Amino acid sequence: MKKTLGLALGSGGSRGVAHIGFLRALEEVGVKPDFITGSSMGAVVGAAYAAGLTIEEIKTAAFNLRLLDILALTGKRSGVSGTKKIRELLIKYIGDIKFEDLKIPFRCYAVDMISQQLIEFSSGSLIDAVVASASIPVVFSPLEKNGMRLIDGGILERVPVSQVKQMGADVVVGVDVLGHRDASEDAPNVLKMLIETIDIMDNYRTARRKEDFEDIIDFWLEPELGNMSQYDLKPIRFAYEKGYELGKLKANDIRKALKRPHRSTKQKHTGTRVND
Repeated sequence: MKKTLGLALGSGGSRGVAHIGFLRALEEVGVKPDFITGSSMGAVVGAAYAAGLTIEEIKTAAFNLRLLDILALTGKRSGVSGTKKIRELLIKYIGDIKFEDLKIPFRCYAVDMISQQLIEFSSGSLIDAVVASASIPVVFSPLEKNGMRLIDGGILERVPVSQVKQMGADVVVGVDVLGHRDASEDAPNVLKMLIETIDIMDNYRTARRKEDFEDIIDFWLEPELGNMSQYDLKPIRFAYEKGYELGKLKANDIRKALKRPHRSTKQKHTGTRVND
């Protein structure tokens, strides 16, 4: 019996455009995922692909993206921008659809600031879920929904590998577009100091998660994006090419893994499921 493939697409802002190139490389050798999970930008790309958009359509949308397309200054204290423009952009390309309408089973993740828990979305409004998952703290105001205050899923689950295993994937591929981030050589200013402090915590947590779930991860892949900032849209073509380059390197190995005999693994899963 054919093994199933699960892709866990990690958070990473503009670096997440690498996911699109990676998916293209898989398609070129005839490999498509049976399950997809995503956080933040991984949720955006994963949702679009699961909805049936072609790689070319997703790539074109990403390459044409400008800051003014996603930022809408609101004057609120909870974030520089609201999420109205992100919502409109997602509806434009994906449509105002539900999880039940997707071509590929998909789940995405946000963090509820009130309960301090990872929240899993697998049914109901796809757009609400993706907006919540991609609401970068401070940049975007949290999404208020069902008594929750939802922010970027990458805060607690950068690459949701255990969750895609729980969905039923035999072969698990995690794509981490952030990788290990080093501190600046020069003394950072206040804003950069805050970002780098968060990076240290994220590096540590992700390394621990990777170690915790090493028995279910078949491939943990990191495109070589260097010091590209996840907040900079200018190098997104570079990110796409690096994702494609990584995919070309690993696609045949993934295809071979899908043909190997089944192996038993221990499944671990974290997160609270949300159903509308």
